[in-house]
Amino acid sequence: MNHIFALLTSASLSLAATTPKQVTFHKDVAPVLQKHCQECHRAGEAAPMSFLTYKDARPWAKAMKTAVLSRKMPPWFADPAHGKFANDRRLTQQEIDILSAWAESGAKEGNTKDAPAPLQFADGWSIGKPDAVFEMPTEFKVPATGTVDYTWISVPTNFTQDKWVEKVEVRPGNSAVVHHIVMLARAPGVNYMTKAQPGIPFTPPRSRPMNAPDTGRGIYYLLGGGLEMIGVYVPGGVAYETRPGQARLIKAGTDLFFQMHYTTNGKETTDRSKIGFVFAKEPPKERVVNTFIANVALRIPPEDGNAKVVARVPVHENVTLQSMFPHMHVRGKSMEYRATYPDGSSEVLLSVPRYDFNWQLTYHLDQPKLLPKGTTLEVIAHFDNSANNPANPDPKQEVRWGDQTWEEMLAAFIDFAIPVDMDPLDIARPKKNPAPQAP
Repeated sequence: MNHIFALLTSASLSLAATTPKQVTFHKDVAPVLQKHCQECHRAGEAAPMSFLTYKDARPWAKAMKTAVLSRKMPPWFADPAHGKFANDRRLTQQEIDILSAWAESGAKEGNTKDAPAPLQFADGWSIGKPDAVFEMPTEFKVPATGTVDYTWISVPTNFTQDKWVEKVEVRPGNSAVVHHIVMLARAPGVNYMTKAQPGIPFTPPRSRPMNAPDTGRGIYYLLGGGLEMIGVYVPGGVAYETRPGQARLIKAGTDLFFQMHYTTNGKETTDRSKIGFVFAKEPPKERVVNTFIANVALRIPPEDGNAKVVARVPVHENVTLQSMFPHMHVRGKSMEYRATYPDGSSEVLLSVPRYDFNWQLTYHLDQPKLLPKGTTLEVIAHFDNSANNPANPDPKQEVRWGDQTWEEMLAAFIDFAIPVDMDPLDIARPKKNPAPQAP
């Protein structure tokens, strides 16, 4: 009993030592909000309320306490047992204690002289002022009710020379109805969405589900061949930024495609989304390319609360893994990225045990990881197609691959860094041995 008392006393003293006796907004709370919250909690961003000032934050003090104690906020779903990430959003225990103590002690303002200097945000952009901005040419009308099919809108860049881009930010024009945006770059001569006319919304014919058996064999999607995903918008997501000495390649004459997923909210409205680029100031030493590993043959049985779907792909050249972005739909339950190396050893690169369709995050490795030639990348996903899943549209249906939220995807996005002169397709396909020369 004395031992337990000593432990409790020690914990209390530790808490007292790290939490200020009198917690005030300007001195204690504002620095935490600046570090973890204001990127989203400000006008025009994903969060529904602003935390920039005391007047903004004060009404939300108790809700803030509840959210941080439950670790619902800031959103972060990576299992800490696997991997370290540069953009880890989790609050420290001391930061949680500060926000909790502030709410419990009356949410006092304190002395404005103690306030940190306000953060400076570029108007409408988190990447600073873009060097180039491309916007949907006209407003897209979103109806009050019903389902809006995925819509593609093409916008020519009119670039007359290749561009190296170090920052990409996709901005929704109306976040109330834009669920997410995927940005694709199509180089000249690529046979993709050829019927889409510049600036005119286009809905391609729905493809039939794969009838092939699900063997777990995955495919790399949008890797090389002049077609690449270069950016994405999801609520709570962040802009795409490369590391020093790296950039993404946008070829001369490239067309951009806004792949728009709209959700109706009971009010007829419009949207006009955009994308901004910050160009590299000098030629990069490495090129960053994006792909995703997919299992397009997936079949999720009806009323299965823990359906397992796997996608495996080989790595045919040395590459450096930089980030991972799990994507599923409303039946998505968990996702794990695993690498098995040529020597037979394996490790979990990322585990997301509680996937949340409403908070789709990119996880940037603190230290990029070399995946040597001969590595196998495996993505293991679980889906809840049972009646216990409140978001499940219909637990009695077998679910196949598809764009709409009542369908499903196993789409494990990845950023690779490669040499600037390397063909990205070499990652996905083995090089052919040259034909022997005649003597």
